[in-house]
Amino acid sequence: MRSVVLSLGIFVVGVSSLFPLACCHAEDPQPKGFPFKLPKEKPDRELSAAMERNYSAYLAPRPEDNELYSLFKYTPLKGFDYNNHDGTISRRDPSKVIFANGKYYVWYTHRHTPTSPKGAKNCTDTIPSSDWDLADIWYATSEDGFAWTEQGVAVPRPPKPQVGWRSVTTTDILLWKGKYYLYYQGFMEASGTRGDDCPVAVSYADSPDGPWTPHHKIVIPNGAPGEWDQYSIHDPYPLVYKGKIYLYYKSDFDGDPRLVRMQGLAIADHPLGPFKKHLLNPVVNSGHETTLFPFKGGIAALVHGDGNEHNTVQFAEDGVNFEIASIVSLMPIAAGPFIPDAFTNTQDGRGITWGLSHFTNYTNWSQNHAILMRFDCDLSLDLNDPEMKRHRPYVRPDQYFKQGLNGKQRQRINEANRALRK
Repeated sequence: MRSVVLSLGIFVVGVSSLFPLACCHAEDPQPKGFPFKLPKEKPDRELSAAMERNYSAYLAPRPEDNELYSLFKYTPLKGFDYNNHDGTISRRDPSKVIFANGKYYVWYTHRHTPTSPKGAKNCTDTIPSSDWDLADIWYATSEDGFAWTEQGVAVPRPPKPQVGWRSVTTTDILLWKGKYYLYYQGFMEASGTRGDDCPVAVSYADSPDGPWTPHHKIVIPNGAPGEWDQYSIHDPYPLVYKGKIYLYYKSDFDGDPRLVRMQGLAIADHPLGPFKKHLLNPVVNSGHETTLFPFKGGIAALVHGDGNEHNTVQFAEDGVNFEIASIVSLMPIAAGPFIPDAFTNTQDGRGITWGLSHFTNYTNWSQNHAILMRFDCDLSLDLNDPEMKRHRPYVRPDQYFKQGLNGKQRQRINEANRALRK
């Protein structure tokens, strides 16, 4: 009897091991697929890394609903002469646009030289090395933002050896307690001798029309030897934030001929300083130019050009720790937006809808010069323009073909084809 029970026990165990689902529990149901209607809030379900990012990394799951996403529209400006685009006149790197005295104001780098740029080895006291060499800061005014009247020089190059005697460039504007301040790069040698070595200087005035008084002191010095900004402090860009002056800037570093560009931050209680560089610099890891604006309680940045995160709009709730808010196309180069609340110490930044920017190398390198233009966008809490929220601009085929292979690349491909035929 014992042997029978034992053998039956063995038999029962064997049966259960052969048919576990039939004997123990029902089959789990197939999980439902992701909803056809894209949820506006993150659904309570397991998500792939891509879908998790779609809800956590951006301000909205659809670009149309993202206040920091936009297309950009461009318009030529009226009122500027470029001497038939022969390369002797250049206007570039516009400041923020401000509204005062019933009209718009903008400041910019202005070069008018006998020739186009000829490089560092061939430059002289009158022949420029680069497009921004031997330049002064000029300004213009407008009633509508499309047609501009050039008013002339605002900040000229000072006598040697003062800061900026070789060139004063890439300016931006600050309004602080009823006074106006223009920050700019001050070159003491031709651009390209080593790189673009220059600190930041400043001039101030009681009116946007001047006269401008130079401070004759460096306000943002280069970093110490071995630091990321030891050679260049470019694109000074001031905003009033948290009751202080937040001045963002770009530096070129890493030593490679193709330099790395990132953005830093210096903070002061007064426009003339002292400015203290932030311990977390660089605070933006990409971008060739520096363009920022108050947005809600933080700061948004247009990150154009260089780096892993180029062509993005970013946002920092504290003005320091920036995260990608959107990925955009055809971003304006060296944008100077119209920002009504740039200097109001706002806690509810409304964003931007337009500004000026530039095109470099407008014709060809032998006539190298830049022109100013207008851009429009919808990066504003007060505008809802569906046309600005489309997912991509249309670019004609000829623009793609202009990005063609060079001679070395064609030769490499031909050699690879010949090797295959052997």
